[in-house]
Amino acid sequence: MKIKSQLTKIIEQALLDANIEAKNIVISDATKPEFGDYQFNGVMRLAKILKKNPREISNTVIEHIDTTDMIAKVEVAGPGFINIWLNNHWLSQEANSIIDDKRVGVGYVETQKKIVVDYSGPNMAKQMHVGHLRSSIIGDTLATLFEFLGNEVIRQNHIGDWGTQFGMLIAYLEEQNTDGNSQELKDLEQFYKDAKVRFDQSEEFANKAREYVVKIQSGDEHCLRLWQSFINASLGHCEEVYEKLNVNLTRDDVRAESFYNNQLIKVIETLREKNISTTSNGAECVFLDGDETPIIVQKGDGGFLYATTDLSALTFRDKELNADRICYVVDARQAQHFKQVFTIAKQAGMVREDVALEHIGFGTMMDKGGKPFKTRDGGTVKLVDLLNEAVVRAKKTIKDRDIHSQEELDVVAKAIGIGAVKYADLSISRESNYIFSWDKMLSFEGNTSLYMQYAYARIQSILRKHNAEITGNIIIGDEIEHRLTLMLLKFEDTLTKASIDATPHSITAYLYDVVTLFMKFYELNPILKEGIDEETKMSRLQLATLTGEVIKKGLDILGIDVVAKI
Repeated sequence: MKIKSQLTKIIEQALLDANIEAKNIVISDATKPEFGDYQFNGVMRLAKILKKNPREISNTVIEHIDTTDMIAKVEVAGPGFINIWLNNHWLSQEANSIIDDKRVGVGYVETQKKIVVDYSGPNMAKQMHVGHLRSSIIGDTLATLFEFLGNEVIRQNHIGDWGTQFGMLIAYLEEQNTDGNSQELKDLEQFYKDAKVRFDQSEEFANKAREYVVKIQSGDEHCLRLWQSFINASLGHCEEVYEKLNVNLTRDDVRAESFYNNQLIKVIETLREKNISTTSNGAECVFLDGDETPIIVQKGDGGFLYATTDLSALTFRDKELNADRICYVVDARQAQHFKQVFTIAKQAGMVREDVALEHIGFGTMMDKGGKPFKTRDGGTVKLVDLLNEAVVRAKKTIKDRDIHSQEELDVVAKAIGIGAVKYADLSISRESNYIFSWDKMLSFEGNTSLYMQYAYARIQSILRKHNAEITGNIIIGDEIEHRLTLMLLKFEDTLTKASIDATPHSITAYLYDVVTLFMKFYELNPILKEGIDEETKMSRLQLATLTGEVIKKGLDILGIDVVAKI
């Protein structure tokens, strides 16, 4: 339900009827119920242009606002704000129209875009660790959101599978006489450490590893076969994590560094042809205005760097995938790198001018001491271990509640545990660092996944107790029902803004508002209490049902499962 766009048209018409010329009308959510449902705050800007008193302008405008359908009343407040209250009958009609809608009132974008989302990006030399969590979760949520709104989404998992370390690893694979699919690779971390020990201790092994790097890059069949075995085993570890996380990445989405290897020299040729790069101290460099340090795209020994691969990837995504928007969900510390790469790509014509290039940066997950999350001995926390622990802790949290069978407990514990980890991450502004806290994320109170899942389960319990067909319409009877219904109808506006700004936390904030309002509604307006007339009971049941569907759909976009009982 695009409420804001409808209100914008009404205000635009009122301004036109009042002979006031205005552009870029912005309707805002009211900050408090007493200020209405929405506000138009643009009168102050108009007052400066027209050189008139803002309250005088506002009073003129509200005389022309149509209050026969959508709007119940308007008032001028403060220095000239226009407060807007929506009509209960209109809200009821709109809510009733989406009760049986699988999309709960959310339409599709007017113009479909092809959006590439680059996220997760594990290195094939090691198992995924907590450093990959935010990229995987935020990226997958955005990709799902873009798809839900009707865009064509191309997921890209830009894995690190190329470079000098792989010569060491395949040399060790060969020395261990393994095909890359056996027990030796069960623990990638240990395998990497063992290979590194051999590399450091044996000059003969180190020389062999360096030779293998050259052989891999030159296409040697034997070395490539060992390299591919290692990549397959590594991807198997990643897929285990993606399955646990409920992240929609498959091998078809993998676009590894090696994929662009043959195209890197073309990047250099293009930059030279466009007079964008220059040779400096034997290296090919790009000097950008305002940057003292050049961007090296080819080293003096002929080797390429991350910037070269990223420029090749941008060219592919523009020319081959025909993307309209390219999103890189990568650590915020890479902001300067992507700013430089995007500038070079546009200057060199590698990407069309109208293609949106976005670095969707995010902060770091911290421990209680405010330091990057590590194991007790200072090592990197494997992501699969963190997720397994989340399920174990969730099971302890709910084991004494309304879960009967062991099978049921296992299913619910997984939904709650994984949901807790994901929601805790997504509920924070992605650009911020956040403190990882098991107690907070597995709490039944506050803005947590468990609070959302519990509200959904409570609604399902109400529906089970009713145990009969729900008929009739939503009829708004008081202020809390007005506010809850309005909030449910804001779902589309919320998702639209989240997709434009790439801000998953605005979805979690919305869900928290929905659940908080529902809990107040549930407390103040009993649904199944004896003595309530049938029309009122059915109205409240419909409102509860719609609330449940919005919660479920919102969590689904976040990649979090709901449960029928907790």
